[in-house]
Amino acid sequence: MARKPRIHYPGAHYHVMLRGNGGMEIFGDDQDHCRLLLILQEGIERFGYRVYAYCLMNNHIHLVIQVGDVPLSRAMQNLSFRFTRCMNWRNKRTGLLFQGRYKAILVEADEYLLQLAAYLHLNPVRAGMTNDPLDYRWSSHRAYMGKESVPWLSYDAVLSQLSKRRTVARTHFANFVAEQAGLGHRKEFHGIGNPDSRIIGDDDFLTDILGRVDQQSLTLPDLSTCIRLVTSYFKIDAEALRQPGRKRRDSRVRAFLAWAVLEHSSASLTALALWLNRDVSTLSSGIRRLQEKAGKQEDIRQDMKGLKSQLQDIAIIQA
Repeated sequence: MARKPRIHYPGAHYHVMLRGNGGMEIFGDDQDHCRLLLILQEGIERFGYRVYAYCLMNNHIHLVIQVGDVPLSRAMQNLSFRFTRCMNWRNKRTGLLFQGRYKAILVEADEYLLQLAAYLHLNPVRAGMTNDPLDYRWSSHRAYMGKESVPWLSYDAVLSQLSKRRTVARTHFANFVAEQAGLGHRKEFHGIGNPDSRIIGDDDFLTDILGRVDQQSLTLPDLSTCIRLVTSYFKIDAEALRQPGRKRRDSRVRAFLAWAVLEHSSASLTALALWLNRDVSTLSSGIRRLQEKAGKQEDIRQDMKGLKSQLQDIAIIQA
């Protein structure tokens, strides 16, 4: 049976889960946890999402995210790709770090956001790792309680449901988490037993979301479309990009093409690497250098803006 398509619309809230490949541990030490959180933080500006809560367990990750215009899939692809590359480099290995594609449950925020934040913070308790979620360093619970600062975390949106005064809200939240501890594993937050496994919410919310999905299903540009658009934009022959050699102009266009594929298409860097006869690591390094230069060079920023606009126009036309 074919998988149901992802659901995306600006402002949507998700419970996101990523698991280690074959149950393997994702993190080796504190530095690994910090690296994942740094990538998550960088994605806030890059992809326009908000993070409401997180919990990094040994072999899986839980996130509560609200997206903007950029679909969740683009942000999660970037996070998993960058973190896997980092971990493989540190541990001198190759291969997959995460198991298949991430899982995401669309959440009715007004009804479930508070419960979901508490549920994530109780993961270490349910796993028998601690009796008090405050003792666990790698969830957002300590930030909620004011025990550490995570400036990019949007916890006020959750705490404000309990009180307009932050100190009072924190007391109420601590009590709420303690009450929720007795509920144990909640299968509905994992899409199990729900009328639609992609969504948790009441009947009206379900009807509204499925209505949106029926009205518009966004199709991102494929690999051939990206190649055609980027080579046309820079007025260069596509076959020239596939030839060996390190001509400066060709290398720059290849970097733009890799960026377009990674950020704005349905294709993968692996597919592009095969087409170009290059290594994926070479393309990812080219993207990184291009993004660094974009912070200093106006012409690169303008080219990125122009390509992004054209790619998004194509996605809307195909919808």
